[in-house]
Amino acid sequence: MKRIEAIIASEKVSAVNEALRRAGVEGATILDAKGRGKGEKPRVMGGRGTSSHMAEFSTRANVITVVDDAMVDAAVKAILDAASTGAAGDGKIFISTVGEAVDIGSKKRSSTSMV
Repeated sequence: MKRIEAIIASEKVSAVNEALRRAGVEGATILDAKGRGKGEKPRVMGGRGTSSHMAEFSTRANVITVVDDAMVDAAVKAILDAASTGAAGDGKIFISTVGEAVDIGSKKRSSTSMV
């Protein structure tokens, strides 16, 4: 099993979630996040009639899912197709191996060789 973690622009969450569903990914966790990329500079924030301030971090979303090894390429392609604009700052995808998982409801433990 592999854990796929994608840090994407917040406005792409719905598109990425739908793309993962279409790719056959059954579950995902979405977390709100703030961050900055390599070389990203603080931006001046503010609006009409408000004081401006420097925003050190950009609003991001963290999409996490765990899939069978055979599903990794399809899940990554779904994320790329839905989140990529071709511009710097679109985000990153991290893929790591899951050695073991425990189902809280059933208390069953499984290793990747058993899944």
